[in-house]
Amino acid sequence: MTQNSPPRYEPFGWHHWPDHFFMSYQFRRGLGETQEGGGSVSECFQAASKMIPGDLESWHTEWMHVANRNLQRGDEAHQRGHIRSAMNAWLRAVDYYRSAEFWLEHDDPRRLATFTLCEQASAKWLQYLPGEVVEIPYENGKTLPAYFIKSPVGGEKQPVLISFGGLDSFKDELWFMTGRGAVQRGIAVLLVDGPGQGGALRRQGIVSRYDYEVPVGRCIDWLEARSDIDPQRIAVSGSSMGGYYAARAGSKEHRLAACISHGAIWDIEKRFADRGENHPLAVHMKWVLGAKTMAEAVEKAKPFKLEGVLDEMRCPYLVLHGGHDVLGVDTVKLVHDYAKARGINVTLRLTSEEETGAEHCQHDNPTLGQEIIADWLADIFKIDQTQLSFNP
Repeated sequence: MTQNSPPRYEPFGWHHWPDHFFMSYQFRRGLGETQEGGGSVSECFQAASKMIPGDLESWHTEWMHVANRNLQRGDEAHQRGHIRSAMNAWLRAVDYYRSAEFWLEHDDPRRLATFTLCEQASAKWLQYLPGEVVEIPYENGKTLPAYFIKSPVGGEKQPVLISFGGLDSFKDELWFMTGRGAVQRGIAVLLVDGPGQGGALRRQGIVSRYDYEVPVGRCIDWLEARSDIDPQRIAVSGSSMGGYYAARAGSKEHRLAACISHGAIWDIEKRFADRGENHPLAVHMKWVLGAKTMAEAVEKAKPFKLEGVLDEMRCPYLVLHGGHDVLGVDTVKLVHDYAKARGINVTLRLTSEEETGAEHCQHDNPTLGQEIIADWLADIFKIDQTQLSFNP
């Protein structure tokens, strides 16, 4: 029998199966999001204890087991009128379904079925918030699926954070990455599946695009039609590959009052170029860009770069990056220094091993990432947090 290396703690967080790097990375991601309501620590370790290291089928099976259990638990609590417990269980189910879906092939019928369960659990949870399941008009009759959640302490006309994921994160995960922290501080959130993400990709075949100011502009149009938001205080954030999306939008769409790259990316082509067909995320990269081969994906990624683009940014800009990001830290300083040299009001924040949150997008400690993002944004929006009321 093959002996697997024992778990250990690394500068980027808990490393559960050292011999299976990316499987460990994804487990670390789900484990971290428990502290934002996306699961429980015990259930995550219970699921992992039954997985076969390196076996992605067992990954799907065990996450589905705890996801279905929580969905049922939430439904039963709801029938008894135990609304808070139902909401908690549904929210755990959301992130468990997200994990269960992750490694499935995009043409595996279980992928869309699992994603649909994830969205259904989100909808159940959202019904008891000031939250809405919405469709942002996009192009050619297609829409961008989104969740709009108002803050209970944001007042009548609220500032808004438009939040996008990246290569593989989507709207249903963004509550654990950016959304909750904003809402706690009086900022509404629009959590969006943009081109190449979530339901936009899975149901409508909308692949990614380099000019992300277009979908962001559609989101702003939708927000400006509402009477309950402040159109002068709309920000955008993008996590992981979304760090490029946000920076591109912040440079081109000047209705934005602030921009956050939750993970700095200078050039997507260069990021993809060293990923061959055997890379664990190669299938997903090709799917997101609408490519048949990695060579084609690299070619399609050529316009995804910030050189000559960041020059146009006019709003304050936060670059937040894990100091031990397993996907690399090499371009962070380049993004920051380029922006600063062009007179942009840019802030660089690298999280360290000592404080934790040093993983990619602070996956090992998303609470810290949310605190950094939301406090910076509250300062930009001039929100006096001493005047807010906070729920326990």
